Amino acid sequence: MKIASYNINGIKARLPAVTDWLQEAEPDVVIFQEIKSIDENFPREHFEDMGYNVETHGQKSFNGVALLSKFPLEDVVRGLPGAEGVGRDGADDEEARYIEATVVGERAVRICGLYLPNGNPVGDEKFAYKLRWMARLKSRAEELLALEEPFLMAGDYNVIPQVEDAARPEAWRDDALFQPESRGAFRELVNLGLTEAFRARTQAPEHYTFWDFQRGAWQRNDGIRIDHFLLSPQCADLLTECQIDKDVRAREKPSDHVPIWVNLAA
Repeated sequence: MKIASYNINGIKARLPAVTDWLQEAEPDVVIFQEIKSIDENFPREHFEDMGYNVETHGQKSFNGVALLSKFPLEDVVRGLPGAEGVGRDGADDEEARYIEATVVGERAVRICGLYLPNGNPVGDEKFAYKLRWMARLKSRAEELLALEEPFLMAGDYNVIPQVEDAARPEAWRDDALFQPESRGAFRELVNLGLTEAFRARTQAPEHYTFWDFQRGAWQRNDGIRIDHFLLSPQCADLLTECQIDKDVRAREKPSDHVPIWVNLAA
């Protein structure tokens, strides 16, 4: 089972590019982030015609996540649990950043798709919201781990885990993506017993999933790795491959992110 994660930065602008990539890469399951569309306006029928079951958790103009699967999707959950009173400025968290469902192939795998808050500027309520969101994600991971079943949490984490995950680490010292608190919260997730799929297969530096649209970042390979797969022990046992489709960034009208994917023996 090939499972991909892709921050598309707007389905309306990216539909032709996403379609080309899907036809070429042929993933069985896809987690989209930043669809930037309400559910009713997402091109569901387009992807259904390509053989995918589609579930979305949308929001007008911002955020939004979606799951596409060639296998049935069951027990769909929209929104990260624990939303009461932990959004911006003490309100309930209503941002569309999380979707969860069970993919039923040869075996069942729980898929948790996420778009973690950016958190900038540091010292602002936005950074506090990011850390609260990560604490809730940890709580959800603990709940799923207790079930001792295969699951993965994948998407745009907006976290640069290690120095080698940035072409110029010094440029990110004051950014929310590289703060000790952000990186520490990510390590806390991993330390629950999750496997960071890409680093389990590849230790070398200079592997990135995001290049800014500004300052010729792509041309200079001035990238960062912020899109990740975290796998439960039962899911990690099935891992055979994890790759980044870097070349997608060089195509016409690309997102600033590229797809990352895993193969599971399931």
